[in-house]
Amino acid sequence: MVVWVTLESGGIWNQQNRRSEYLEAARGFLRKYAAAFPENRIARMYLGEPITAPKRYDAVPGAPDWAVWQRESLERLADIVEWWIDNRMRDNGEYGGGWGDDCEMWRWWVPVLIGFDSPKIAAAQERFSDALMSQSHMKSGYTTRMSDVEHTAEDSADVITPMMHLRPDDELWMRRAVRLAELMRDRWTGRNERGQLQFKSTYFTAHKVDDDAQRACDTVYHPRAVQPALLYWQRTGDPKLTELFGDWMSTWVDAAARAERGKPAGIIPSAIHWPDGQVGGLGKDWFDPRNHGEYTLYLWPSAMSMMTDTLLLTWRMTGDEKYLEPIRSMAAVLLETLENPPKTEPKPGSVAWCAQRMGGLANTLAKYRFLTGRDEFDRLLERTMSPYMRYRMRGDRGPMTETLRQTAEALRVNFEGYTSEVRYTDRVLRFPTLFGKGMLAEPAEPSYTPNTLLLYCMATGDPGDAGYFPLNAVRWLTGPREIAVLVTDSGPRTLEADLFHFGQAPREMTAELYLLEPGRYTWQIRISDQRDTPLSTGRFSVSGPRTRIAFEVPCRALCRLNIAAVREH
Repeated sequence: MVVWVTLESGGIWNQQNRRSEYLEAARGFLRKYAAAFPENRIARMYLGEPITAPKRYDAVPGAPDWAVWQRESLERLADIVEWWIDNRMRDNGEYGGGWGDDCEMWRWWVPVLIGFDSPKIAAAQERFSDALMSQSHMKSGYTTRMSDVEHTAEDSADVITPMMHLRPDDELWMRRAVRLAELMRDRWTGRNERGQLQFKSTYFTAHKVDDDAQRACDTVYHPRAVQPALLYWQRTGDPKLTELFGDWMSTWVDAAARAERGKPAGIIPSAIHWPDGQVGGLGKDWFDPRNHGEYTLYLWPSAMSMMTDTLLLTWRMTGDEKYLEPIRSMAAVLLETLENPPKTEPKPGSVAWCAQRMGGLANTLAKYRFLTGRDEFDRLLERTMSPYMRYRMRGDRGPMTETLRQTAEALRVNFEGYTSEVRYTDRVLRFPTLFGKGMLAEPAEPSYTPNTLLLYCMATGDPGDAGYFPLNAVRWLTGPREIAVLVTDSGPRTLEADLFHFGQAPREMTAELYLLEPGRYTWQIRISDQRDTPLSTGRFSVSGPRTRIAFEVPCRALCRLNIAAVREH
């Protein structure tokens, strides 16, 4: 249990001395146990002796390496998800970790939940989401249990958001999303002393806002409170939400621009205090608001990517360039520091100190690049882009394929570390982080952590994650087994994807398309290395936010699906 407490507690895990102390104690216990019970493989697993899964996924002729590794990763990920459904889902819909932790599991289910269509996994998510929203503390659409926004928002955001992907036209889930915007407008926010709209506290419920001055902060975590409403806004363009979210983001644009309390101009703070509107909280440093007992949660940069993605979404929905200003100023700071690294350790709160902690900015910049085609951030993206983004921008499959191999290797071992040994359901895929120099054990072979984000990006074409401002171009309405997919191009008038079916008979498939603008389109399937007559072709029209096409792919041959707009004469 000491191991899992260490993984769970940010106050332990994020402080090297405390983490080392706890892991050293755990190591001692495990060594004694392994000596007393040498036949127990689980104890040895914790000490760095991996347990390899008996099932193998061998390469088949014609399958590229990326497809082999992706297929194995998807199937092993699905195995883990289904283990939790089969062995831990209770009659009331919980998985045993408590609603507040169980609800987070969908975040790593995303590749098989949103990228593909597994009826079993989708049904489990729907059952869980319905069950949690039916709990007495959720009857008002948001929790009635007082805590900080990172925790109060989970029970709604992490059940409504996945259902808006699975059931995008369901009125119930859309109403639940809009309800959060209503609470934000009517209860959680107000005009500060500068006349700007902001959240009044980090602590609030469906019925009450905490009035403790120490907790009175709007933060970069607050987009989580309205995450489903942001997705609803992205899809509908609701003008009332444009006014609400645009007003709120204007407050953050202003706070980012100000040099205040030692914060450099152009840096988004992690908190804005209420009601004075100053950057930071009541802590002595601007970057450490001290608005929560576990202070590292809101310590800069905190959940900065939530804020930068929300700013990008607001720019997209309004067309107002001012919402890009904080993203541009922070990108400039990061690039300057990467190209001219400081020679000494930067002072906390300084420009260089902030730049060293801006890793989450890359996904926001990648989304901007895909949306616009503009190259203004390319110098920075060259240094920080994800493996999938590198493939899409440069055609370089090397890092992507290597990361897939590492993901497959991570999921190939220590199945129990992702299932029966887990003690906190918001840490299911964290087990591999225990291994390495200075950690619980240093195994003979390298230890990798599964990269589920890459699996999602490859399957859907989204350059970033599915949480905020998702740009998933497609969902494959087929199960996540014996299949590998790589979206090679996506945009408002085109989609291209490579597909490899590992089965021994042709496969009927349907693709649900999300980003195509209204118009007429053609599609064709062809063997990738053949330029002659395609295997099949078709025409279709797009008139709404989602369109489906059905087709067949042959077995064990790399195929390309090409969708293109019909040129009107």
